[in-house]
Amino acid sequence: MKFSEQWLRDWVSPALSTQALADQITMAGLEVDAVDPVAASFSGVVVAQVVAKAPHPDADKLNVCQVDDGSGERVQVVCGAPNVAEGQRVAFARVGAVLPGDFKIKKAKLRGVESRGMICSASELGLEEETSEGILELPTDAPVGEGFRDFMGLDDHTIEVDLTPNRGDCLSLKGLAREVGVLNRLAVEGPALTAVAPVHDESFPVRVEDGERCPRYLGRLIKGVDVTAETPLWMVERLRRSGIRAIDPVVDVTNYVMLELGQPLHAFDRANLHGSVIVRLAREGERLVLLDGQEITLEAETLVIADERGPLAIAGVMGGEHSGVNAETRDIFLESAFFSPLAVAGQGRRYGLHTDASHRFERGVDPALAREAAERATALLLQITGGEPGPLTEVASDAHLPGARQAILRAARLEQALGKALPDDEVAEILERLGLGVTATGEGWTVQVPTWRFDIAIEEDLIEEVARIHGYNRLPVRRPQLRLALRPADEAHTPLGLLRRQMVARGYQEAVTYSFVAPELQQALHPEAVSPALANPISSDLSVMRASLFPGLVRALTHNLNRQQSRVRLFETGLVFRGELDHLHQLPMLGALVCGPREPEGWSGDKAAVDFFDLKGDLESLFALGEPEAWRFEPGEHPALHPGQCARILHRGEEAGWIGTLHPAVRAKLGLKVDALLFEVRLDALTQGRVPAFTPLSRHPEVRRDLAFLVDAELPVQSLLDTIRGQAGEWLVDSHLFDVYQGKGVPEGRKSVALGLTWQHPSRTLNDEEINQLVDAIVAESHQHLGAELRS
Repeated sequence: MKFSEQWLRDWVSPALSTQALADQITMAGLEVDAVDPVAASFSGVVVAQVVAKAPHPDADKLNVCQVDDGSGERVQVVCGAPNVAEGQRVAFARVGAVLPGDFKIKKAKLRGVESRGMICSASELGLEEETSEGILELPTDAPVGEGFRDFMGLDDHTIEVDLTPNRGDCLSLKGLAREVGVLNRLAVEGPALTAVAPVHDESFPVRVEDGERCPRYLGRLIKGVDVTAETPLWMVERLRRSGIRAIDPVVDVTNYVMLELGQPLHAFDRANLHGSVIVRLAREGERLVLLDGQEITLEAETLVIADERGPLAIAGVMGGEHSGVNAETRDIFLESAFFSPLAVAGQGRRYGLHTDASHRFERGVDPALAREAAERATALLLQITGGEPGPLTEVASDAHLPGARQAILRAARLEQALGKALPDDEVAEILERLGLGVTATGEGWTVQVPTWRFDIAIEEDLIEEVARIHGYNRLPVRRPQLRLALRPADEAHTPLGLLRRQMVARGYQEAVTYSFVAPELQQALHPEAVSPALANPISSDLSVMRASLFPGLVRALTHNLNRQQSRVRLFETGLVFRGELDHLHQLPMLGALVCGPREPEGWSGDKAAVDFFDLKGDLESLFALGEPEAWRFEPGEHPALHPGQCARILHRGEEAGWIGTLHPAVRAKLGLKVDALLFEVRLDALTQGRVPAFTPLSRHPEVRRDLAFLVDAELPVQSLLDTIRGQAGEWLVDSHLFDVYQGKGVPEGRKSVALGLTWQHPSRTLNDEEINQLVDAIVAESHQHLGAELRS
């Protein structure tokens, strides 16, 4: 929000310098980004009148003018501007004047004719960035001889404020003046606003079909306006100093009122309206050519202003080209409406638009402001363009207008938050100066929130208001107490940092992706996933909360593959969101993705591609940091993973994640040309460990037996290992698989599984008889429950 300091001081003028005023606004929570002069430095320029004009004797495009600059004698000037005319009031640079760029005005001869001074254009005075087409014409009542800088008020500054999204009430001179008045205990005096009496009874019918998105709509028919009239210079200058270029008087007035009061307005050409004005949702496939010439196809959830023939504008964002005001316009329909912030939020960005109107409606416009703004705009239009106003038509849905709000402020809570007790009368005064209704209670105050303060809803909002108006720099400074005692470390908990370092040690890089993903990507990987959709997404491809880490990792893989990175190893930790918003489960997860060669490229490296067991080994290295025996893998089916290369991960018998190769059909749907392997595990299970305990080393020899079993080809080896460990006794110190064989000598449908078993007693040497008994028990149990046969 940019505004002129002089314009602000017309509303309220504290006895502060420009910088002090900017500092005060910043300390009140409205950060000032820049303070710049409204015009470049120049001197020696006065208001003058062109008394006479004659053609130059030796140049077709030059004129010889006689200028009255208030000095008592006429000054001859040669001027080449096409719009110079007798009787004009102009900006005249006398001999000796210095213009922007250190350009000095001297006596000169142009084609043999003496010229003493220069009639200036706006760009020559630094008032326009582009080169002006002609000289700057001043109002006919501009006082001849007065300094041009004084007449134009150019010893002024533009102050640019970077407002946070919750302070939409300050997106106007009225809102900013209200803040400055509160900070300095000064009354705010804006322009006098009176209702304009209608001259005729004609009105244009209005129908609002969506009262929830548009609770209030006002319109007025103004007949006989002169669109070719000149916008007053004072208005053009105020618009320029606010960063808005003047276009025509109708558009200029709507922009001016928006800056002054904060209410966006729009004017339609009455001749291009048919039937009635209708506020409704767009119909799928309807098209609209906007004021900037862009043609768009409207989506069904877009709120539009339409007539009986079709859409005229995107409500609260931008008008259409066909219905806009042009040089032929004689009658206008002036619109002033309140649109719900949620109805406008995201609509402009959906079509690549961000306008001053949408910026304000998204943050919230005072629902009670529409009538006041319409009356103010009507009065200005009649003053500039003439015309005959009709009655102001209003359609409102009281049920959908924001209702009265109140909040409770407790004196004890205020003192606790500020670290300082403020007198009750000072607190009440601050709240009243902010426009809030205050009623004292036994514990504090009941506060009625005005319609323009969308950001005040709870007690903490009121505490913030009191703190910033009282002054943050007046609050006591209290340094926090720091206890230097070390926090106890939970040895039964595996820190997240250790898990991350382990993944980095295994060659992975950590990815940080958005917590929201494209719905179609999540649908491809998790067809049955349910997660909340965002009401106001950054973009359409980031519009639902992720139900898994897989979509973000796959998107990161695609990004890397598109940049010639053939070997990708990524991991991520973060929350996933499952269920509807009312019953949402937020689960911390750790996920990883690998793709490409097993080892980095090198003369001695293995060129084989990474496979399921490589990824499984990386995951098991994480299990080893906690309780490795608590984890199991079992076959399973996941819609995103290859049916034959997929496993469910169990922790203490409960599902804790998935691991596998990306399903070929999913891979083809996503346009990936290489295999990718992924896993995802619950972090709460990964971080569960056990307290380390010392076990003394045995001095006695180990005893090892290697057993080869013939089992069904579909039998998981884990089942065999579980059976063996259950029968091997307490002295078994190691059991592992070292060979799997299918082929010659092994019946079809069976496989040979070779296991290495190691026993060791802590205090004596085990004998063969003890070991043989254990082996016999293992063989018998394996045969009885798993159909395993000892291979000879």
